[in-house]
Amino acid sequence: MLLLPGDPGASVLGYDLPRLHAALNDFPAALLVAAVLFDLVALLARRDSLRTAGFWCLVAGTAGAGLAVVSGLLAEDLIPHSGAAHELMEGHERLGLITLALFAAALAWRLLRERRWALGERALHLGLTLVATVVLVSAAQHGGDLVFEHAGGIRTEVLEQELQTRAAGHDHRE
Repeated sequence: MLLLPGDPGASVLGYDLPRLHAALNDFPAALLVAAVLFDLVALLARRDSLRTAGFWCLVAGTAGAGLAVVSGLLAEDLIPHSGAAHELMEGHERLGLITLALFAAALAWRLLRERRWALGERALHLGLTLVATVVLVSAAQHGGDLVFEHAGGIRTEVLEQELQTRAAGHDHRE
């Protein structure tokens, strides 16, 4: 059942919204990086099939990035976090929106102009997607830091229990 954001039980497809965001963000990132790599190799090798693969990765990756951004926006008020994590979350959000805007612009440019591109315009488009990839990697780094450095999304009682369990020790031979 989909509940309003702000309700701690808000879920979609059996995922609470923060976990939905986590489930949705890897696939578009991989597709967008693959799109750039396919386009780079297609430009160097002059292979239309690779350019086509890059196009479809760009389409699917941009659509997926839109879903990841929307799910992140819906989840941001639902996860427990500290002030430091909030600052990081704001940066993650800003970088996610910039990433989506850059790849959406690259997709629109490609849809409108690709059949008329000269080699120079194709190279400029590739440059735009390379810049977008750098922003994407930075957004991903911020998201990872939120989870791994600040325990963003981990409920306080769960985190306290985990700390107690860790303090008791763990033996891999058991």
